[in-house]
Amino acid sequence: MRKTLIVTNDFPPRPGGIQAFLHNMALRLDPGRLVVYASTWKRGREGVAATAAFDAEQPFTVVRDRTTMLLPTPQVTRRAVRLLREHGCTSVWFGAAAPLGLMAPALRTAGAERLVATTHGHEAGWAQLPAARQLLRRIGDSTDTLTYLGEYTRSRIATALTPQAASRMVQLPPGVDEKTFHPDSGGDEIRARLGLTDRPVVVCVSRLVPRKGQDTLIQAMPRILAAEPDTVLLIVGGGPYERDLRRMAAETGVGDSVRFTGAVPWSELPAHYGAGDVFAMPCRTRRGGLDVEGLGIVYLEASATGLPVVAGDSGGAPDAVLDGETGWVVRGSRPEEAAERIVALLGDPGLRKCMGDRGRQWVEEKWRWDLLAEKLKDLL
Repeated sequence: MRKTLIVTNDFPPRPGGIQAFLHNMALRLDPGRLVVYASTWKRGREGVAATAAFDAEQPFTVVRDRTTMLLPTPQVTRRAVRLLREHGCTSVWFGAAAPLGLMAPALRTAGAERLVATTHGHEAGWAQLPAARQLLRRIGDSTDTLTYLGEYTRSRIATALTPQAASRMVQLPPGVDEKTFHPDSGGDEIRARLGLTDRPVVVCVSRLVPRKGQDTLIQAMPRILAAEPDTVLLIVGGGPYERDLRRMAAETGVGDSVRFTGAVPWSELPAHYGAGDVFAMPCRTRRGGLDVEGLGIVYLEASATGLPVVAGDSGGAPDAVLDGETGWVVRGSRPEEAAERIVALLGDPGLRKCMGDRGRQWVEEKWRWDLLAEKLKDLL
């Protein structure tokens, strides 16, 4: 692998799926041949301190811009060029193609021989907006390849590219650490801590935002409780939608059967998956297709933990499920569909085990980080 400069807004300690994707990939590259140029997580003493502490623990060099949001401005571009030259990098990986991939021509001129830009869900949204489509086309023409998460995002993004750029697209989804997410991840301890030892648990692990579908699960709970009266919906994660979700649970009359954990430490996430009998996140597409699920790594983490999954039909989420084998895909706007599938799983331990075992097998076959990191090394 050439010495590589990663240019990204999305990097820990800022939380999120793209951030975890990039960090996991970076950890599997040669640390002596890697430099990361990223924004600072957030302003203020606490944010700066958390960022500095995280960077000090990394095996590779991390250079932070003072801003909390990198944009392809002349100043940021000049600094990226300077880092490329100072560290002798000859390849560049843009952690998210839009908008930082607009710096590709300047980095090519400065000596970059390979330019790879990764697309996620938001680039599929860009592909639907006239001005953004033109920018995405420029990024496609000035990089060697755009990577995509799955067929949904590829098909949307390709329409904005020239035929030549579209033909160079390569799939590179995020992966799962199957050694961290596994059936014996500590779920019993979480159940005991929360007083859920003998109760059926439907778990949802995600940011609390409208697209993810926690509200659909709350609306489904009366039907679920009619069939399985002791069921608890365990909502793991924090986010701006929490207050609305709590109010919805109370107004729906299921407040006593819904538990909110808030944000939990990353180290405890595997155990929180393991506390569930079924994983459900019926995500849906919003804002006319601009707010869409790129893939849904949580479904794969749940599968690695041995849980059957109930996924929504937003964007690329179905790519993370073998429908009918590792779980089911439902329409995210239909609580009755989610309820039907969840009730079927809660009432059939054999079906839960069969789907959970198949999900674990699928993760080991296709979604391990080490397999995907090798693909990235080839691209770079």
